[in-house]
Formats: sequence, C-alpha cells, structure tokens
Amino acid sequence: MIHNNITLILTLSLLIWGSPFVSKVFRIPIPPVEIILGSLFAYFGFIGHNEYFYLIAEVGFLYLMFLAGMEVDLKQITKSPKALIQKAMLFLLLMVLFSIASGLLFDLHTIVIISMPLISIGLLASLSKVYGKEEIWIKLALIVGVLGEIASIAALTIFDAASTTGFGVELLGKIGYLILFIFVVYLLYRALHLLFWWFPELKNTLMPKLDTSDQDIRLAMSLFFILIAVMLSLGLELALGGFIAGVAISAFFHHEKALEEKMSSLGFGFLVPLFFIHVGASFDLRALSLDGVVSGALLITLLMILSRVFAAIVLKRLAGTKGALLVALSLSMPLTLLVAVATIGHDTKLLDLLNYYQLILASIFEILISMTLIKILQAKRKI
Repeated sequence: MIHNNITLILTLSLLIWGSPFVSKVFRIPIPPVEIILGSLFAYFGFIGHNEYFYLIAEVGFLYLMFLAGMEVDLKQITKSPKALIQKAMLFLLLMVLFSIASGLLFDLHTIVIISMPLISIGLLASLSKVYGKEEIWIKLALIVGVLGEIASIAALTIFDAASTTGFGVELLGKIGYLILFIFVVYLLYRALHLLFWWFPELKNTLMPKLDTSDQDIRLAMSLFFILIAVMLSLGLELALGGFIAGVAISAFFHHEKALEEKMSSLGFGFLVPLFFIHVGASFDLRALSLDGVVSGALLITLLMILSRVFAAIVLKRLAGTKGALLVALSLSMPLTLLVAVATIGHDTKLLDLLNYYQLILASIFEILISMTLIKILQAKRKI
C-alpha cells in the first residue's frame, strides 16, 4: 500500500510538472494533454484507485468552477443591452432544441441527450488568459456562457437529485431548496452591494492593500469552502457553491487584480491539473477497442459542436461571422459538467459503461477539436 502511494505521488508530480512541456511539443492545449497522460499512466499501472486522490481531484473540479465564477463580470452582464441578453437566450434555446432533436434522431441515451446542451465556462477562463479578456468574442462568450452555465448547473442539480430520490416529493423539495438558495444569494448580493456603497472602506478592511498575511486569499478560500458547506447541508450540487463563491469575489473585490492571478496560479498550477489527470485515469484505454465507443463519442462531439454553431447564427450581427463561430467553439467544451453527468449516471446505474466511456471520450474530443479550430481562426485573423 505504501509503495503504491509513493508511486502515485511521484507520478502525479511528474505529470503536473511535465504536462506543459508535452503540450508545447504536440501543440495541444494542456487540459486534454493532462487527461490523455492520466489515462496512459493509469493503463500502465502507475495511477490506481486512491480515495485521497479522488478527494483532491473533486476539490480541483470545484476550484475550477470557482475560477470560472471569478471570470464573471456581473456589472458587464447587468449593464448589457437587452438586445444582447435576448440574443444570448435565443442562442441557448436554439442549442437546446437542436441537441434534443438530433439526439432523438440518432436514438441516443436520454442522459446523453441531457448532457449535450450543457455549457461550462471553466475552459473559457483559460482561453481568456491566452487571447485576452478584451476580445469581443471572449466578452460575448462569457455573457452567453454565464447564463448557460447557471442553467446547466441548475439542470445538473436537478438531475443529481432525481438520480437519488426519483421523480417525487423529495425532488420537488430539492428544487424548492435550489430556488430558495438562489433567491437568498440574490438578496445577499443586493444587501452587500448597498453596504459597500455606504461603507466603501469596509472593502479595504476585508482586503487591505498593504497585506502581509495574504488576507485576500484567506477570505476567498473561506468563502469558497463556506458555500460548499452550505450546498452540502442543502444536498445540492457542490459546483454551484464553488461557482457562486467565485462570482461573489469578482463582484465585490474586482479592484484586487492581483487576487485573481494568485487564485488562478494556485488552480491551474496544482488543483485543476489533478482533476484533469483523474478524469483521464478514470477512462480505461482498453475501452477504445469496444465496438461503438469511438464512433459514438465522435457522433456526440459532432452533434454538440454543430448545435452551438447552428445557434451562433443569432450572434452574427453582434460579433461577425468569425466572432460568432469563435463563440460557438469556445462554448463547445463543457468538460467539467459532462464528466459530472457521466459520473453521476454511471454511479447510479442509469448510464451503462458504453455510454459512460462515450461521454468521457467526447469531452476530450471536443477540447481537441474546438481548441484547434479556435487557434486556426485566431491565426487567420492575425495574418
């Protein structure tokens, strides 16, 4: 046991350190590299099942949602023109309709159809670091993505509750908790906004500019774990707690630019890679030889990307043809939520092993295809 733990620790250390180098050599984004390497090293027996590894990978997933929340600019969204918000909602509606129609046409599993319209801006955070927050398509993708992610996490919460309680009174109770929680969060947001308006010096007290004790990180991490604890007590999806914690930090302490860099460095340098490696380790490479795994994953990937490209037609006037296509591709990588739905479905026996592997593999294909196409489109813009 001790030998296995030592091997695991050394392997994870090597993968965290070496993934960026592999990424540069093969010109593939780091997240899919970490997933692929995790799968390879698990296949050769260097990574095995370990409860501590699973726990810290779960924290990595929640922290990724926290970082995604920190990318959200509530002021930008609330001050956005109504026409833009309407276009964003229309995009989401068209994407959902296309996903359901295509899923039924190809007779896909119900949970796979539920998964297809999911949107996560976790990887959009890494795109904004590469291409800059000031890009029009990044700004538009964040607005559409935030609305989509809130709806997706709500859907994931309901799905998680339904998978354990069934469709009955308990499920209605969970939905009631979710609505009440969101309403309370909104009231707290308005109250804190008013409080900081009357007492602006309070922000500096909570996050002093001359800080020798890393008070900003301590406050951010405390809020992160407090909201996760609240979600645990309510029996709701933990990802929602992490996401809202990030949004709160962004909303009230956006003046602390250094904080975002500190939190991002901790996440993308340590916790998030462990999550991606764990995702890869959960995928058995021998499943690639199973009939229907690769073809099914490619079909799911194609339909998910096409649904977003089709829906992006409504964004053409706002960002141009290339901009709309970039928005569609940047929202075609719901890795975290796709893996979450696949894991919940598999653990509750609602999803068979074949569909589970298809969804995990599709999440990898989506990143590889979307990131590559985004890089090509951006390179053409610079020429």
